[in-house]
Amino acid sequence: MIESLPHIKNLDSGNFFLIAGPCAIESEETTRLIAEKLVELTDKYKIPFIFKGSFRKANRSRLDSFTGIGDEKALKILANIREEFNVPVTTDIHESSDAEMAAAYVDVLQIPAFLVRQTALVVAAAKTGKAVTLKKGQFLSPESMQFPVEKVTESGNSNVAIIERGTTFGYQDLVVDFRGISTMQQFAPVIMDVTHSLQQPNQSSGVTGGKPALIETIAKAAIAVGADGLFIETHPDPKNAKSDGANMLDLSKMEDLLKKLIRIREAIK
Repeated sequence: MIESLPHIKNLDSGNFFLIAGPCAIESEETTRLIAEKLVELTDKYKIPFIFKGSFRKANRSRLDSFTGIGDEKALKILANIREEFNVPVTTDIHESSDAEMAAAYVDVLQIPAFLVRQTALVVAAAKTGKAVTLKKGQFLSPESMQFPVEKVTESGNSNVAIIERGTTFGYQDLVVDFRGISTMQQFAPVIMDVTHSLQQPNQSSGVTGGKPALIETIAKAAIAVGADGLFIETHPDPKNAKSDGANMLDLSKMEDLLKKLIRIREAIK
């Protein structure tokens, strides 16, 4: 998938690739600050990079939760990041009607975990011709991800990858079974969603919790077992982020983490 993306750099480095950015597009200023730092780091360490930001947050716990700054405004910010920094960009979509709209601004369409069995949504994304990433549902086995992948490829689109984000354990925790990465690599490249796998959903407050102290642990393990890429949400001030702040990586910690992961990648090669 990644080789087909416009603006992608550092493919000859042998490194894992990185999808990173804020959970949601909050403002042009914050988005640009995050993108500038991530581009600086991925250029420095020769990491293929895709910038991520949700133009709209549709799967909120409460009615008063932040959902976005407006679809067109957020999508234009993503398009501006692509042009200014010369990097591919990705966002998630939640309805079939979102596919064509978002495809006009981004290079990769992401299908959320809760919606990965929604055939019309997956097919709509595939038919835009954009690359598609499929988040493994927290309720699905690794083996079952064969079928969402087939929905994309049988719709005439071979540019597809799977994002692993853990499996529901009880009501308020997720567990990553790293055996699933090699299983799913039989179907498509596999990206480890490091930060979402550390969420603690369904809190009594209606605000999702998280365990960001374990980001390094999950990321190291994923690279060690041969994941093709990593997905990491990051923010300069996670405590005040408008979405998923409880499990995001502080932007100031990104460089140290990437250096450690590159050393692991070099060791297993």
